[in-house]
Amino acid sequence: MVSADNKLPLIRRSGRRRTECLVHQFLDSQRRARDATSSVAGSEPDSEISLSPTPFTSPPSTTVDGDCKDKGLDALISPDRKHRAIVDPYSIEPADDGGQTDQQAWTQQMTKSLSEVELNNYDDLHSRLLTKKQLSEMAWGVRELSRRLSSMRIRFRVKTIFLLTKIYDQDLIPKTRELTRWLLHPDREFKYTVYVQDKLKHNKKFDVNGLIEETAKDYITSGELGLEEAKTDLSARLRYWSEDMCRKRPHTFDFVISLGGDGTVLYASWLFQRIVPPVLSFALGSLGFLTKFDFEDYQKTLTSAFTKGVTVSLRLRFEGTVMRSQRRKRLEIEPGSSEEEEALLQGRDLVEELIGEEREDEHTHRPDGTFEILNEVVVDRGPSASLSNLEIFGDDEHFTSVLADGICVSTPTGSTAYNLAAGGSLCHPENPVMLVTAICAHTLSFRPIILPDTIVLRVGVPYEARTAAWASFDGRERVELKPGDYVTISASRFPFASVQAEGRRSEDWVNSISGKLGWNKRQKQKMYKEWEK
Repeated sequence: MVSADNKLPLIRRSGRRRTECLVHQFLDSQRRARDATSSVAGSEPDSEISLSPTPFTSPPSTTVDGDCKDKGLDALISPDRKHRAIVDPYSIEPADDGGQTDQQAWTQQMTKSLSEVELNNYDDLHSRLLTKKQLSEMAWGVRELSRRLSSMRIRFRVKTIFLLTKIYDQDLIPKTRELTRWLLHPDREFKYTVYVQDKLKHNKKFDVNGLIEETAKDYITSGELGLEEAKTDLSARLRYWSEDMCRKRPHTFDFVISLGGDGTVLYASWLFQRIVPPVLSFALGSLGFLTKFDFEDYQKTLTSAFTKGVTVSLRLRFEGTVMRSQRRKRLEIEPGSSEEEEALLQGRDLVEELIGEEREDEHTHRPDGTFEILNEVVVDRGPSASLSNLEIFGDDEHFTSVLADGICVSTPTGSTAYNLAAGGSLCHPENPVMLVTAICAHTLSFRPIILPDTIVLRVGVPYEARTAAWASFDGRERVELKPGDYVTISASRFPFASVQAEGRRSEDWVNSISGKLGWNKRQKQKMYKEWEK
């Protein structure tokens, strides 16, 4: 259970792991910067960085280790330093004597090379197991990082690009092919390695062989390579990704480009369950709350992103874990029979096991799958004709019992999705909250509630429930919850890194709900006409 008095469980680590995830490089750097007690001037000589505002093309001198000394910020992204990104000095407010030392130290740590940045093994412990204090600190860290990144322009050192498209929308296949050819063209500043979905390898519209042939002719025209050399080079740089690859080797990709609608962006979040490369989304779908860029301007947009940098927004994600009720003892009854199930469940109370006297018993439940969610977790009645009987817990408290079609627990990003359809509140994506909305509750008094993201929610099926319930995560991975099972929902330590368009984000969100959902649209009230004198 989550308690302020609980201690962090002792974990056996397999060894110190280093990751190339940009977001978690920032998170770890920020954590260490907050703990810093000395000024940047007191840092070790081999890691000092000047933060005075200077042009990107003519960076200031920096004091770094021997090979990079006096070569400026550009030295920080030299090939031998293995950097993934660099912060535009113009986008950072200069530090003064009024308490901005942590900002300097944080940025200094953030711009270090990967070999200098030490990261924790984020896979070792799930957020549901953190104490209240640790969960609050983690949530604060993500929010603070998001706030700072929103005012910075980051230039990525992109080598590998991940292309994601609606594979079954035949109108988008030619656009994906066009974009792939543009990225592989000899006019690009860098020879990118482009990953497309493995299902496109044999797609006739995408026509891999024709694409390589056409692009090879561009190399011949430019005089860079011969035909066979160009084909060999292009065949090596056009590669294919699979879902398994995204889960096992997400650090392979430096940048994600999605072509589609909000569902395509959700799929990107689903593919990258832990490490999430920055995602730039072109609007080729229906509504487009998460897709901020027009595909007609893709050449200008991507050129600017790769050369000048981008602004990144960190979207809150949830970590959802299915917890299965475990049998307590063996009975002399035929295994698997209905009598055995009834005997095992008889006398058990979910409330007592989660927050009562039995909460310290570690053997009542076991985890059975964890998912990262960008939109919402829904626990509903599934195929059953009966209403769901659900218990809702928050930290060490029993909130309420609900008789409804289901419960929707939404992120701020998902407030315009299922949450909205169920009658929940609209919420700006920068709010650090969890939205809880009942789906067709059989009561007049249940109203949607908004909770802080530092709470660990549990939605469970009581042992005395007549039917099972079903849980879904961003509309995927539908799982049956039998009596005694529950789902934990907490803020994830792996936010979704979304590339933002230039401009005011708050104004952009209000324009989205007004234009796409018709928020507060009505005829204007007529003015009174004065009596003629």
